[in-house]
Amino acid sequence: MRLRLLFLAALAATLPLAAQTDTSAHATFRITPRRPVEALRVDALKLAPPPGLGGTRAADLAEMVALDPTIKLDVRYASTNNFMGAPMYSQARAFLQRPAALAVVRAHRALAREGYGLVIHDAYRPWYVTWMFWEATPDSQHTFVANPATGSRHNRGAAVDLTLYDLATGRAVRMPSGYDEFSERAYPAYPGGTATERARRDLLRRYMEAEGFTVNESEWWHFDFTGWREYPVQNIPFEKVAPGSR
Repeated sequence: MRLRLLFLAALAATLPLAAQTDTSAHATFRITPRRPVEALRVDALKLAPPPGLGGTRAADLAEMVALDPTIKLDVRYASTNNFMGAPMYSQARAFLQRPAALAVVRAHRALAREGYGLVIHDAYRPWYVTWMFWEATPDSQHTFVANPATGSRHNRGAAVDLTLYDLATGRAVRMPSGYDEFSERAYPAYPGGTATERARRDLLRRYMEAEGFTVNESEWWHFDFTGWREYPVQNIPFEKVAPGSR
């Protein structure tokens, strides 16, 4: 962990100025894409996932808000409010493989006892978007994005990015880092931030782990569902997800 934190500190000094404009913990982190996003999209939509990324279980994507409309969405990749600075998705929707989706619903309802609910930033991600992230991100920052050669757990519909919202105000709460921040503040064991921020981060982790999720070692908001390897990498745009996703 110490070596990785030292690496991240050194990396911060090499980031493009556009990515360092605001270094506060809750600003939207941005990179300078290596190629224009729209040019990447044209190429990405011509591609397909490499062979060998199938699964042993059939895909069954369920739409989160159809299962529980009190789950909030803040799908950053359907807007310009993300590290790429451009929309990646055509629609602000969130899908997960049904067992994972039901587990998130259970965590969301259990968190109500603590005065919180869940806000989803991202869930199932078509493979072509992972390819765009990889191609846009400088080599020095590739540790923060999934390699399309192996696919992302998001591509399998078995990973979710989320945070908490306060039931009393309806607003997302502050955590030790912003979402999708490429820095050591994003680590689930990062000791900085305020005690309240760390307590919320740890509360989210505890309730998600109770439902079969594991937190990503570099991102407090990213949780992988048990058995994620069993699902195939998919490349279906949101608008073409089967109607049975309700």
